[in-house]
Amino acid sequence: MLSSSIRRRPSVHAGLPRSGQWLFLLVLVTFVFFAGPAAASIGDQLPEFRECVEICKQENCGADPSHRTPIPLHRRLLLWTCPAECDYTCQHIITTQRQSSTPPQPIVQFHGKWPFYRFLGMQEPFSVLFSVGNFLAHHHGLHHCVLAQIPPSYSMRPFYVNLARVSMVAWFFSAVFHTRDFPLTEQLDYFAAGANVLYGMYYTVVRVFRLDRPRASRVLRLWTWLCASLYIAHVAYLKFWRWDYTYNMAANVVCGVVQNVLWSWFSWKRYRATGQGWAVWPGVVVAWIMCAMSLELLDFPPLWGSIDAHSLWHLGTIAPAVLFYNFLVKDSQEDIASSARIKAF
Repeated sequence: MLSSSIRRRPSVHAGLPRSGQWLFLLVLVTFVFFAGPAAASIGDQLPEFRECVEICKQENCGADPSHRTPIPLHRRLLLWTCPAECDYTCQHIITTQRQSSTPPQPIVQFHGKWPFYRFLGMQEPFSVLFSVGNFLAHHHGLHHCVLAQIPPSYSMRPFYVNLARVSMVAWFFSAVFHTRDFPLTEQLDYFAAGANVLYGMYYTVVRVFRLDRPRASRVLRLWTWLCASLYIAHVAYLKFWRWDYTYNMAANVVCGVVQNVLWSWFSWKRYRATGQGWAVWPGVVVAWIMCAMSLELLDFPPLWGSIDAHSLWHLGTIAPAVLFYNFLVKDSQEDIASSARIKAF
């Protein structure tokens, strides 16, 4: 039974290792500092599309205010301009024309995205919705699992707090990016996602190999600075050398595979040691995530102009996040109880 003092949620920084603080701060500062313009254009080179946009701008975006087409306030708040409105409108005009031609022509992407139907000014409303769902899952994990049920004295607690916070930042910027795709929001999304994946590998190694123990403090410092350096180099390469989508995906996949393999192995090992069903949850989460990730390989034009493989991938990561935070609580409680039994002897 947890004591009432645990539920008072003391400051999470009270027992936070300095190495963990520095990694968390470096990750956040780096991707915000280096965010900047990016360029991507796929499928918007059709002559009929370009002609449509030019005609629309000439007829609706003139210098004379009396001849400009008014833009609703909620769209203006999301920085929809007259040229952007023309671009959006022409995407759907061209898409409709291609689908109604004989024979029908395939739906193409514009500026690297499918022609989604926006909602309240949001470019990809379902990706926004599911990103918010992931944000809430990690928020719940932080406040109702980590802070509420793991004692402040437990050495892994600060790492789990940072896990939730980095994840919340990543999903926040994901929602922002899918709301409005700008060079800035794209880079913030990619850098935050990279931080999330790298931190996932970082704390996984800490937990699996118990680098949180005092005897491993030197190794923990080296591991912390190695991960921080890798992240800074990753962002610097994308920002100052080349904005490389293939490299970015490869780097994230490598980090993701490392932590998935470690958690699968740890899950099997923990189950053998405890015999408890909850010990297999990391393995379930890994399998779940891999199945959801496969949706990214099945890219298809959005159903009803709204739901595509990417949004379904975001949907598929909500439940595993909830399950994993519950595992972290069970694992922490078992670890604490095991340590208490050892001390009792």
